[in-house]
Amino acid sequence: MAPVLQLDDVHTDIAQYQILHGVSLAIPQGGVHVILGRNGAGKTTTLRTIMGLWKARSGSVRFRGDDITRLSTPDIAQRGIAFVPENMGIFGGLTVEENMRLATKDGSFDTQRLNRVHGIFPAMAQFWTKPAHALSGGQKQMLAVSRAIIERRDLILVDEPTKGLAPAIIRNMITAFREIAEETTILLVEQNFYFAKALGQSVAVIDDGRIVHSGTMAELASDAGLQSRFLSLSLEAH
Repeated sequence: MAPVLQLDDVHTDIAQYQILHGVSLAIPQGGVHVILGRNGAGKTTTLRTIMGLWKARSGSVRFRGDDITRLSTPDIAQRGIAFVPENMGIFGGLTVEENMRLATKDGSFDTQRLNRVHGIFPAMAQFWTKPAHALSGGQKQMLAVSRAIIERRDLILVDEPTKGLAPAIIRNMITAFREIAEETTILLVEQNFYFAKALGQSVAVIDDGRIVHSGTMAELASDAGLQSRFLSLSLEAH
């Protein structure tokens, strides 16, 4: 089966700095796939380049076989890709419902779809009329992900969803992401290795803007030598 997403020799600059130095990556259809790496290695830049927020200087990004490298972010979203940024991108002055409506095409909900989202994240139904700024950190993250799945997507890009969350909330998020991955593909950037190991099927390690390792998460999680070589720490310690 052809990959749902493919990056070929992608170079991305931010101002005068070159951040990605020829990233090549193939993401298969379905499941959760993880990008790991130290801070500043190029993980977020990779997601933002896929989403068209930052433009690749050279190379190509293909989604379901089509070249989307030069498309605008709204056009990329219309093709079925959602992005949950590290800062979550929610509107604190709007209610949960209003935040969710903004993520739909015409401001209306498909009842069956909304019920599914509420089943995955019951807190969204509980706080439906509350302003988003009144939510806890974990609830805000649930809202950010809920916005990404309120309409059916072929690919969801998620940047560090567990940052700052309590362990109990992280365990709940693992359950939620497993359910979401039953119907779509998730590309996840994450620093929490417990979360990444619990969910990831494949993994790519990026360092200094280059993919330095790719393979199955099971292989990386079981091989202390690989962990030390590419991550400088052990997954078993997390």
